[in-house]
Order: sequence, then structure tokens, then C-alpha cells
Amino acid sequence: MTDATLRLKKNGERRIRRGHPWVYSNEIDTAKTPLKGLEAGVQTTIESYDGKPLGSACVNPGALICGRVYSRSGGTPLDHKLIERLLKKALYLRETLFSAPYYRLCYGDGDGLSGLVIDRYGDVLVIQISTAGMEKLKQPIIDTLQKLLSPKTILVKNDSTQRALEGLDKYCEAVVGELAELTPLEENGVRFVAPLLNGQKTGWFYDHRFNRAQLSRYVKGMRVLDLYSYVGGWGIQAATFGASEVVMVDSSALALEVAGENARLNDVQSNCKTVQAEVLEALKQFRADGEKFDMVILDPPALIKRKKDQRKGEEHYHNLNQQAVQLLNPNGFLVSGSCSMNLSEDRLVDIVGTAAHRNQRTVQIVEKGGLGADHPLHPAIPEMDYLKAVFCFMTKNPVQHRTVESQTSES
Repeated sequence: MTDATLRLKKNGERRIRRGHPWVYSNEIDTAKTPLKGLEAGVQTTIESYDGKPLGSACVNPGALICGRVYSRSGGTPLDHKLIERLLKKALYLRETLFSAPYYRLCYGDGDGLSGLVIDRYGDVLVIQISTAGMEKLKQPIIDTLQKLLSPKTILVKNDSTQRALEGLDKYCEAVVGELAELTPLEENGVRFVAPLLNGQKTGWFYDHRFNRAQLSRYVKGMRVLDLYSYVGGWGIQAATFGASEVVMVDSSALALEVAGENARLNDVQSNCKTVQAEVLEALKQFRADGEKFDMVILDPPALIKRKKDQRKGEEHYHNLNQQAVQLLNPNGFLVSGSCSMNLSEDRLVDIVGTAAHRNQRTVQIVEKGGLGADHPLHPAIPEMDYLKAVFCFMTKNPVQHRTVESQTSES
């Protein structure tokens, strides 16, 4: 840790005193403690405007979030010892909550390690680093994971677009052992394999785990459409839980190939069908063919990545939900999800309600879901709570007929 300090403006310290761990560049009193000249990723003490220590943080002078507090004590280094203590605590929480070693082991600020994500697939670990501070600590993190878990393989998959905000390059490398093309995992008692190196994010999406578990109460005997299926996280579980037929739609040939393998792993290949297409094109074709489903699962990627994308992204959500509702049988279920931080749960419910109204449907929200327990939230950072899932029962509105009696009385 350096001897450097960063002093906050008088109004800049209020959030930090309330427990928020992020320091923005416009909150620094650069006249007294210049940001320029500090190396990206260096550790410093954060001070109040009158010089009292507020905590220790990793700093990147070139980023909007220029400081990320990891300790409420000044002069505290984020070293092997502290990293081990934080990762031990994260591991204890997961082992308390989950019976099998398949989960998000570290969720950034939620586990006190801002900019670090670690997903566990048994004896395979995938690390994603998005900040300069964590990049400097890559080797201590790897050493600690080897000490705690003795993994067969550790993949560092640093290909996130967020790294550009911190001035970091993208790269992927297996730093321990070798990585197989497909890695096994288990979720809600269902077996899967995932393409960790060539798949999306870390290869799998643990965040929807609890929401997918709820399918077991709905899908028995149903015909299910899984849109943006990826490798079948929703669809294969629906089939395993008793759906009569599952149609999975994704634009990626690799994802659908792996989805087919996951169907075989669970002996539900006769119940599963894959369609490689852009989702909007597939929806158009399904309508043209007169296809109907008992449940449509709509789990798109983040459509509102930045505030300036809000209007266009919401229009996209409206369009997808309206077209999905059109494919439902008279009594059907829509599971509508969003991983866009900038789309609130209330707004998603509004979008679902509008989709139902425009399709002459009565909608009942029967269940809502969010992040799994392996994504613990920092109470001061609402942005971390990005995931929404809304389970809706849609029924056809009764057709309004004028009775003979009413017609006679009017005449």
C-alpha cells in the first residue's frame, strides 16, 4: 500500500460515511490531493475533508468510479491476508447455502472485493476481473484460491467490455491446469455442461438459479417456448420437470449444440427441439405457422446497458413481451425476465401489463423472483440488484356479446 491519500470534498464524504464503497472522481478535492500521477490500481487512504481517515481503497484516476473502498480503516493493505479472509467468508456462505459446489463464489462488492467475480464449477474456477485494483491482485487471488480449494483448473476470463472503462485490455488464459471444451455443473438437481471459454460471460448464468427452480411447479404437461435459451438453463429444466415439449430458440449454433448435449444428459432429448434464429424472426415465423404454447420464457440479454439506451431498450422489451403473449394458449404462462440494471421491476411489470392489454388478455402476477443467494447484495449499492423475473398467468378476455334481451329493450 502507498502512503498516498485522497481527500474528499465536504459534500463528497456523506455517502462514504453511510457505507457506500464507491468514490467518484468529482468528489475528490484535487487541489489538496491530486488524482493525476497516481498509478491505476494503487491502494490509498481516503480522508474526509478535514483530514480524518474514512477507509482504504483501490484507486484508478482514469475511471469515473476512481476509488473502491475495501476497508473502513485507513492505511489497511488489501494483501494476501485480507484477500484470504474475504474469500474464506464468501466460501463459508456458499457452503452453508448450497449442498453442491456449483455457484458464484465471489460477487464483487457483495463480498467486499469490488471488481472481482468468481464462478465455481466443482474443481474448475472462472475468474473475471473488471477493475485495475483487482487486476494488480490477480496472483494473490489465484494463490488464495489454490490454497482454499485446490482446483484442477482456474480460467481467467477477462473479456468483459467493462474492462475498457478501467483502461484494461481483454484476455483469457488458463492459469492453472487445462480447460476442457465443456465443463459439467449441476443446478436444481439437473445436470448440465457449459462452454466456459467460448460461451457467454463465465459460461453459465447462476443468477437465475432460484427462478428456474420455480418451473417445477408450473410446467408438467406443458408445451414450453424458451427464448434466448443459450445452453438450455431454463428449457432443459422445464423438460426435466415434466414439460411435454420444449422449443429452445437462440442465434448461437454453439449454444444450441450444447443445449442438445444437455438434453441428452438428462434423457429428455425426445421432448426438446432447438431453433437457430434471431428471436424476433423466430417469433414472426411462429405466428405465421399458428404455433401456440402453454408457457413462454423470455430471458433476453441486457437491452438497456446505459441510461441513454433507456427509451430504445424499453421499446425492445415492449415488442418482445407483446409478441410472446401472442403465442400463448388461452390459459398460458409468461415468464418475463430482465437483467438490465436500468429497468426496474415495477417497469417490467408495467411492460407485461401493457403486453397483456394489447393482446386482450387478463394478466395475474403470480410470482416474482430475483438474484440467487450466491449473489449477496451490498445494502448501499442498489445497482447490484439487477435481475428480475415475473411469472404471469394470462387468460383470454371474454368476448362481449350483446344479449337478445338487451337489444330488444334498446329498440
